[in-house]
Amino acid sequence: MGGPEAVRGLQERAARALPATHVENVDGWWLRSAPGCAWWVRSVLPHGDAGPDELLRRVVGAEQFYADRHTTARFQISAGACPRGLDAVLAERGYRAESPMSLRVAPTAQVLGGTPAGALRIRLDDSPTSGWFDVWHAVHGHHGGDSAAEWDMLARVDGPSAYAGAMVGGKIVAVGRAVADTGWVGLFGMATLPEVRGKGTARSLLAALARWAAGHRADRMYLQVERTNVAALRLYERTGFSEVCGYHYRSAE
Repeated sequence: MGGPEAVRGLQERAARALPATHVENVDGWWLRSAPGCAWWVRSVLPHGDAGPDELLRRVVGAEQFYADRHTTARFQISAGACPRGLDAVLAERGYRAESPMSLRVAPTAQVLGGTPAGALRIRLDDSPTSGWFDVWHAVHGHHGGDSAAEWDMLARVDGPSAYAGAMVGGKIVAVGRAVADTGWVGLFGMATLPEVRGKGTARSLLAALARWAAGHRADRMYLQVERTNVAALRLYERTGFSEVCGYHYRSAE
């Protein structure tokens, strides 16, 4: 897979797993507002096609959406999945390119085969616990999300979910979550405390989440990872995740 419609489908599943407070769908462009959440939850997902004459009007409309909410406009840019020329239009308007990302997929069976169950006990819950959230926030809280807003965002997820926590001596030391959506399971929020990194903890989490995916009849999995996160890229490559496409963001800041 990897065509424009397939990429759009995966990114829209991810948007449902990271649900904004308010979404306006304008001819296929998802304008998302999520006060207090990490900035990628409130970026534009520009999936509707637009010709050269229409493109600038769409951009200006999106800018007004964010100006009305006293926040910065950001666009998620994926080659082939967003209108041709959008990246160049945003660059001309002074938008800065940032956060290169990789969208990756794998057959669930391959992830299971590449992640044998480890010695760590993995706790699975269908909603986040305070222990799960504390580990996630300790690792990812620097991205600027407010704790209360992030809790609310997780409460808005409609799809079946699993919150996995790796346990050491009764303490959660690493976490991840999975969301099932129309035959796919997306992985989000993978986070490991510094003192237990490099010990196979993340592989144990992946194994547990892949087993959960198989139990929900999802034969395919996807995730999004920063291209600068070399350790995570190596882990996902070893466990069967291959890149469908790269993407980045354009920010007006």
